[in-house]
Amino acid sequence: MHELSVTQSLLELALRHAERADARRILRLNLVIGDLASIVDESVQFYWDIVSQGTIAEGAELCFERVPGRLRCVTCDHTFPLNGRDYTCPACGQARVVLAGGDEFRLESIEVE
Repeated sequence: MHELSVTQSLLELALRHAERADARRILRLNLVIGDLASIVDESVQFYWDIVSQGTIAEGAELCFERVPGRLRCVTCDHTFPLNGRDYTCPACGQARVVLAGGDEFRLESIEVE
């Protein structure tokens, strides 16, 4: 359900940028979402169709790019893809890691006319 507030914030951001560009219409939003972000693409699309009604963003295409989870080893600084629940660094064998990516949610770009 948190997708509703996320989508409302996304719309506000897109409208602000479109206004700065003197856009008449928002055509497309390119979103980057990490696999660990707990955001469901279909829910964002569902809420987008509702909250964008009556705005210059109504009918805009949402394009979702998914980013896999990545970990960084604190011991050797190696960055590697998250593989299930195995947090062992493939470079040094240690399991002292921090999240290095995959939890992001951002508006990468916006196309307007």
